[in-house]
Amino acid sequence: MIVVTTNEIPGYRVQAVLGEVMGLTVRSTNIGGSLTASLRSIGGGEIPEYTKIMYESRHEVMRRMVDEARQRGANAIVAMRFDTGAVGQFSEVCVYGTAVVAEPIPAGDAGATGQSAHVAASTPPPGG
Repeated sequence: MIVVTTNEIPGYRVQAVLGEVMGLTVRSTNIGGSLTASLRSIGGGEIPEYTKIMYESRHEVMRRMVDEARQRGANAIVAMRFDTGAVGQFSEVCVYGTAVVAEPIPAGDAGATGQSAHVAASTPPPGG
């Protein structure tokens, strides 16, 4: 699955727009992680307990968004964005984008890239 923050994918033509897809999670730390993080915050600097939670959250929401796009028949997501927020003691991580069907532009056609030409050459034709 191609996932990009841009509105277009260089070397690809969008053949269908399947709509917005998203992934969302709300997380909290365990009591031990919160206590350790609170103590670390006194000295300043990175709080590894929270970094780990946010990193895991980002991967989880990406997986959920990609799964939703696949269920709709997409092979790419354009205009992907992350959003984060806090709800009381909880951290919310959301990712969203537009699910599309994108076709690689073959070599020799206007807009082709080396990558799209390679993908187009190795992709069997529809129905074949």
